[in-house]
Amino acid sequence: MSPATETYEGIVSHTHQLPAAGLTLRGKNVLVTGGAGFIGSHLCERIAQDSPGRLVVVDNLFLGREENLVDARRTYPGLKLYRQDASDYDAMAAIVASEGVEVVFNLAIVPLPASLVNPRWTVDHNVALSTVPAELLRLGLYETLVHFSSSEAYGSADYVPMDEAHACRPSTPYAASKLAGDFVVLSYRETYGIDATILRPFNNFGPRQNAGAYAGVIPIVVNRALQGEPIVIYGDGEQTRDFVFVRDTADAAVRMYESLATRGQVVNIASGEEVSVNRLVRELLDALEVDVPIIHEGARPGDVRRHCGATKLAQELIGFEPRTDLRTGLIETVAWYRGTLSGGLDNSNV
Repeated sequence: MSPATETYEGIVSHTHQLPAAGLTLRGKNVLVTGGAGFIGSHLCERIAQDSPGRLVVVDNLFLGREENLVDARRTYPGLKLYRQDASDYDAMAAIVASEGVEVVFNLAIVPLPASLVNPRWTVDHNVALSTVPAELLRLGLYETLVHFSSSEAYGSADYVPMDEAHACRPSTPYAASKLAGDFVVLSYRETYGIDATILRPFNNFGPRQNAGAYAGVIPIVVNRALQGEPIVIYGDGEQTRDFVFVRDTADAAVRMYESLATRGQVVNIASGEEVSVNRLVRELLDALEVDVPIIHEGARPGDVRRHCGATKLAQELIGFEPRTDLRTGLIETVAWYRGTLSGGLDNSNV
């Protein structure tokens, strides 16, 4: 038995009481794992607007950066950051207990590109990152879990838009690990009655998306274009994605906490618009007002061919509607990168 289990054995409860209706984060002690990352830092800003009792971030800064929390701290100066691996059970139990945490938003993750290089480590780590918060919730150390999944769990689309009933056929170790984590959370819900919900976002974009190692398509294109370098697209570029603006996702996560109807459900958060990589690159170059060569190389292994998310369930449960369209979001994103990017990236393909 681990020290954390021994310490908290006395408050284990397998009968979980659902929170009262009319939920709000006002006055709540909230923890965000991965909160110094791209989506996590925007979520912290959104939570800060609701005046929580405490706002706590756990992030090992593998991808996240403390500078990402500047705006959240401007709204909520008392934000506390623990530089900690969120898969460490004993450390997380101690943080949750000492901070009196009531709500956990779980975004900590090892990203997809890492799984192509270190698949076993990625899978082991990502499953643990899902199991630890589920176990702490089972033990009664906090009240509610909002767990972040990934649209990669679906694999390539059989049909679009892809609803939550779409088959899941993950095509990379990362995607498989995210789906496994979802099933861990759902199994704890089924077995122990934990108060948990799962948000499944499609491709988020916006300011602060990681532009270093394991960068995504948008920061890669922006960085190379600003340096006058050619854009390299893997495959024919007609593979599609559904790009949803990061602040829309952050707001959806808070609203999922607020709605008891989301409990035990997996809910897509998407724009509902199917966009090819070729179109995305053209839109980015237009927003940047630059003209650089575009070249194509062989398709990447495990790359999904088609993605576009259905949002009917999110509309029904939380009234979700994406508020920022692709072009508007790209203009804001490009402006942010212009002011912050310097030097090259380790990744040069999209």
